[in-house]
Amino acid sequence: MNQNILTAINGASEIIGTTWPLYTFVASNPLSGYENKPFEEAVALAEKYLQANTFPKATVYQQAYDTGLIDDAILTTLLKKNGFTKTPEFYLNQLSEKKEVLEVNLSHDVDRIMTKWLSAFLDEGLAEWTMPFKEKGFFTAWRALAPYDTDLNDVFKKEIPETACEVIDHILQEIPSADYELIFKYHLAALPGWIGYIKYRTNAKSDWEQKYPLALLDYLAVRLWICKNLGHTIVPDFADEGFMNESVSMQHLWLQAWEKSYQKELSEKLTTQAKNIALHTTDGVKEAQFVFCIDTRSEVIRRHVESKGNYETFGYAGFFGIAMDYKSLQDDNTRKSCPPIVSSVYTVTEEAQENKAHEYNTLGKRIKVLNFSKYLFKRMKNILPSAFGYVEGSGLVYGLGMVAKTLFPSKLLKIRQRTALHHEASCQPVLQKNTIEATYELDIPLVEKVGIVKSAFDLLGWTQFAPIVVFVGHGSLTTNNPFSSSLDCGACAASPGRHNARMLASLANLPEVKERLNVDHGILIPEGTIFLGAEHNTTTDCIAIFDAQAPDSHVHLIRKIKLNLMEAQKTATQDRLGISAKSIALAERKAADWGETRPEWGLAKNASFVIAPRNLTKHINLDARSFLHSYDWKLDTSGKALEGIMQGPMVVTQWINNHYYFSTIDNNIFGGGTKITHNVTGKFGVVQGNGGDLKMGLPLQSLFATDDEMYHQPLRLSVVIQAPISRVKSILDRNEKLKSLLDNKWIYLMVMDPIQEDKIFTYEQSQKWSGDAIKNSSEEQLLEKLALEVAL
Repeated sequence: MNQNILTAINGASEIIGTTWPLYTFVASNPLSGYENKPFEEAVALAEKYLQANTFPKATVYQQAYDTGLIDDAILTTLLKKNGFTKTPEFYLNQLSEKKEVLEVNLSHDVDRIMTKWLSAFLDEGLAEWTMPFKEKGFFTAWRALAPYDTDLNDVFKKEIPETACEVIDHILQEIPSADYELIFKYHLAALPGWIGYIKYRTNAKSDWEQKYPLALLDYLAVRLWICKNLGHTIVPDFADEGFMNESVSMQHLWLQAWEKSYQKELSEKLTTQAKNIALHTTDGVKEAQFVFCIDTRSEVIRRHVESKGNYETFGYAGFFGIAMDYKSLQDDNTRKSCPPIVSSVYTVTEEAQENKAHEYNTLGKRIKVLNFSKYLFKRMKNILPSAFGYVEGSGLVYGLGMVAKTLFPSKLLKIRQRTALHHEASCQPVLQKNTIEATYELDIPLVEKVGIVKSAFDLLGWTQFAPIVVFVGHGSLTTNNPFSSSLDCGACAASPGRHNARMLASLANLPEVKERLNVDHGILIPEGTIFLGAEHNTTTDCIAIFDAQAPDSHVHLIRKIKLNLMEAQKTATQDRLGISAKSIALAERKAADWGETRPEWGLAKNASFVIAPRNLTKHINLDARSFLHSYDWKLDTSGKALEGIMQGPMVVTQWINNHYYFSTIDNNIFGGGTKITHNVTGKFGVVQGNGGDLKMGLPLQSLFATDDEMYHQPLRLSVVIQAPISRVKSILDRNEKLKSLLDNKWIYLMVMDPIQEDKIFTYEQSQKWSGDAIKNSSEEQLLEKLALEVAL
């Protein structure tokens, strides 16, 4: 194979993001391959190759402008600064008059043929009959079966070469190598959803990819051979470069004005709160402390939990610092439960709690019976000998089930919830270390267990411990929702965070871990402190505490906490749903109703990431728009904790933010389209109707209040860090990738410098910051200031 071809394929694939499967639907930037380019250039390339919109439509800007989300003074100033001297209304009318150019898809027939073959080959068990020869790879299987495809009669006038490499070499033999990457970009961009899923399988080294390989080389060989022999375009008729015009520039200016308007509002709230912190300071040990995920949905529930008792809350990435996979007791499958950018070091399994062997075994038997029943019913529906008789005979049962789902959804929800809680009542998590040989080691060194717990404490800035500390993972409970995993924890690779929370609580409770934390690190955990796992159901705002192993000494306090959490659920659902009565019932109905297209809003409206102590945001309503990560700069003298937050959670939240941005901007290309006509294919994805491209993003109903009225506000992420600016600058100096994200305007960064009275400085370009002269205090000066504060 010509090395130029392989290099060109790798380069061309960068224009396509990753399409995650439905069972682990992780939010990611669909233009992640272009993050090394300025935002405006990257979106211009996406417009060209994907025929996609990359800025909000004029109607969306109109809604934002009319409702005051875009500050008129900020917009006018920005327009004049860039040479546009007429009124905002004039330019908005110009954008409104811009007609969308609907390109005719000249490769429609080829796309249709390719999606037919891809859906058959990539199927993960939905189809009753498996495509033959899959184990030989996509190209070989296609070559063997293509003669029987009536759409390809003309293709077989010439014999197909035996390998994919020979096909591509043959087709490109008279084409200059300089054009290879352009050609591959054109053909990969024709079906970005399917290509994104091929990339996922390859990068994740999934079991399906190991058994049935499909490389981009194979895909391109099949596609180019079909195009060549059916007379379709091989070489696109445009140059491989971006384009800019006045219309794009104007759209970008409106977006920037919207973003700056939001930043102004956020900055004013935080600055006011920073001045009033002393008024809200309370001393003494709390009755309980809760550690929530940084997820924007936690912002609402944290406010309400804090208002119900002497409680303190923290924000921490929802995988709780454990780079793990989780092996489910329900289906025996192992799934990733940490960020996609993190390699899994451990696998967590389940074992019986002490003195709970009987309950554990009973649970295992129930699961086996339930799984067999599901298998049997599926077989009865699908196999020919019983299909018709089964449908006739089971009609009454299914009819009653439909009636129950329609008339009594909340009662069915409670049954599902009780089943889920039964799991934690008899099981406990066990940490195993992954090995190169794909086996597990149970004997994990104590130093590693201590390291996991200490890292959590360091990032959270803990100085004292309450009698009860609860690590609260989160998950979403919905019905009839193919995209349900998109509502679970993004930091856990779209899995519920309950398992990570339980595992961290289990490690923190170990006497030997507590002892080493004290002896080696000076972290003294009171003898009366216990750690518990819990789960926040983001659809209903119910928080379930897993306290089956809690000592009797804490039962009374736990009972009181549970009662207060029920009150928090009530007021949180009222706040979130905007009603004053029966809010929990409505939330439960949304979770249980199989016809509900908007069970919850997920992370819609996300716009900022605040890295600071809770006292900076505690008394502010941030409207579920902010990721909140606890961080105390005074306890992080080396800056390592902040650097870890910026390298990990900040990058992940940028992915989430851009996933929502692009899904909103062009829901057809980057999003999931309307749920009404979704059709699940292969168990891993959805298409619209009976075919077409695989959907790579969020459904329309997850982003819009109606088909035309926006709910999510498509803004780039604004990060606020409360820390000395000298510390942030030194971190950026050491991390070129982070600096590149800022320089290329994928992220905005504002720093509240506590050394300079919390003055806010905004990152502009190449380590240049807006605001007055920056006092770059040395680390020695900071330490001297801290020492003085302690002495006082």
